[in-house]
Amino acid sequence: MDFEKIPELRIGDLVAKVPIIQGGMSVGISLSGLASAVANEGGIGVIGAAGIGMLEPDFKRNFRGANKRALRKEIEKARQSTDGIIGVNIMVALSDFDDLVITSIEEGADILFMGAGLPLRSPKALSRNEIKDIKTRFVPIVSSSKAADLIIRYWAKNYDRVHDAFVVEGPKAGGQLGFTREQINDPAYQLEVIFPQVLKTVREYEESFGVKIPVIAAGGIYTGEDIYRFMKMGAAGVQMGTRFVATYECDASPSFKEAYVKCGKEDIIIIQSPVGLPGRAIRNEFLEDVERGMKKPFTCPWKCLKTCNYKESPYCIALALTNAKRGEFDKGYAFIGANGYRVDKIVHVKELIGELLEGYRAAALADHNF
Repeated sequence: MDFEKIPELRIGDLVAKVPIIQGGMSVGISLSGLASAVANEGGIGVIGAAGIGMLEPDFKRNFRGANKRALRKEIEKARQSTDGIIGVNIMVALSDFDDLVITSIEEGADILFMGAGLPLRSPKALSRNEIKDIKTRFVPIVSSSKAADLIIRYWAKNYDRVHDAFVVEGPKAGGQLGFTREQINDPAYQLEVIFPQVLKTVREYEESFGVKIPVIAAGGIYTGEDIYRFMKMGAAGVQMGTRFVATYECDASPSFKEAYVKCGKEDIIIIQSPVGLPGRAIRNEFLEDVERGMKKPFTCPWKCLKTCNYKESPYCIALALTNAKRGEFDKGYAFIGANGYRVDKIVHVKELIGELLEGYRAAALADHNF
């Protein structure tokens, strides 16, 4: 029946048959392998760009070149593996943000997801007219209606263009969070509250500019029932990261994925990231050492994040996350979403998406019968 059919996600002229965006997880967690697998199932696959070049041989002496080269390779590999929609997630706080944006556009990425900062100005290499005419879709990740309003007004004034969609990420997401420690558990800042606020703001601009701007829910979404609940609230789709880590196609090491399977609810903690933001991670000995005040000596070959004071930081976050990605948990740790403890096995992407769609249909049927 029609009410059981999950709607397509439309972002400009792009149409995803399955309204699920795989969250862009950086330092090699989501590369072409995971992104193309998700795209092949009708969702939107996303390559995480931060630290993508860390495994390139010349990374320490040529980080910008290594990052651009690695990103090009991964976009090209994804294109060879799928005809579906491929996006790139780029943190605004990256010191080579401009380079990665230009590289993604040159390689024909369908969508740029931009978080960890407000994407106000355009990369220096792009003119006002180029920004207006670029086919790549621009999608900011925000945590408040105030941020969405500021971004839309700035781009409308300076580039005569509004963004193509917005992702609203709540405090149950994995990784670094756009909230204070106090806000993370505050009912006033939960996704169920902030999502309608952002949706209302964006709807007002839709009327002003005569365009459709989809709003996507993210942060703690785990089941098909969750997807149905937020789409009933007006979400055009959802973004999910944690669940896609526990797939065979995820680009992280098997031991990284097993850390998710073994993780209990009590193992998920909020840490203070070296870049000044709280983050959600899996507790381990590395983090316990840091909590006890131990420093993990490192040499910073490049200042990857604008907000990181590497001279005072207890460890290099890019190196720690890359080590964990390779399974070296004695030298790093893994980020995870609030519901990550519910992961109990590794599955294929096809199986996961099938499970999510079935959960959506069951929720829609139950709601209809009620």
